[in-house]
Amino acid sequence: MSADGHLKDKTALVTGSTSGIGLGIAKALASAGANVVLNGFGDATEIEKLRAEIAAEHGVAVRYYGADMTKEDEIAKMIGDIEKEFGAIDILVNNAGVQFVAPIDEFPVDKWNLIIALNLSAAFHAIRLALPAMRKKGWGRIINTASAHALVASPFKVAYVAAKHGIAGITKTVALEVAQEGITVNAICPGYVWTPLVEKQIPDTAKARGITEEQVKKDVLLAAQPTKEFVTVEEVAGLALFLTTDSAKNITGALQSIDGGWTAE
Repeated sequence: MSADGHLKDKTALVTGSTSGIGLGIAKALASAGANVVLNGFGDATEIEKLRAEIAAEHGVAVRYYGADMTKEDEIAKMIGDIEKEFGAIDILVNNAGVQFVAPIDEFPVDKWNLIIALNLSAAFHAIRLALPAMRKKGWGRIINTASAHALVASPFKVAYVAAKHGIAGITKTVALEVAQEGITVNAICPGYVWTPLVEKQIPDTAKARGITEEQVKKDVLLAAQPTKEFVTVEEVAGLALFLTTDSAKNITGALQSIDGGWTAE
């Protein structure tokens, strides 16, 4: 992680950042001097503790907004409030997401609607609302958390795969629209990342399949990853941080894989 201060006086909004990948990215951006706005669900006391810890450790302003990213009016209010306080969102990380697994003919319509709203439409709304202030400043970094599933599919994940393929499309389109304005737009495409969410699924999967937890890791989760290793939150956060640097100013419209070789096959 960089602590070079290259993001001093810049402000980052990271959606879905109360745990997992989003939290890792928020911490990385704070370590480089950015003011950070956290967003997501969770226990209010825990979130306040996180907010205070990041602020104290890195000496930056850290705010929390509990905006529901499936609701356009809540997204608009949050972005309006952040711009009032900080002038602009310089770095927008669209990371909020949810998953549901079922065959298409049994896929609950409400789950389809939720996943498309949170994993895809939320990014559309956040980008369209945050872009004018970035344009005014002539600098911006938009980073979308996609997935290996933005590039390849797996069965039983129709909504998630559709949404992540959609994120790939948004990323490329907006990158072309702002290519000459000092704003880059990229997507990070992780494979299986070791997060509390993944960890929690392992005992249930082991029970359901009648196999050990080790077998779940190796033969179910890591079957697609040639390295046979989970991607870490820190690795994803490190890539996101790199994309905010001057060294990355000509990386735009890119789908950056970090998947242990999954999509090479």
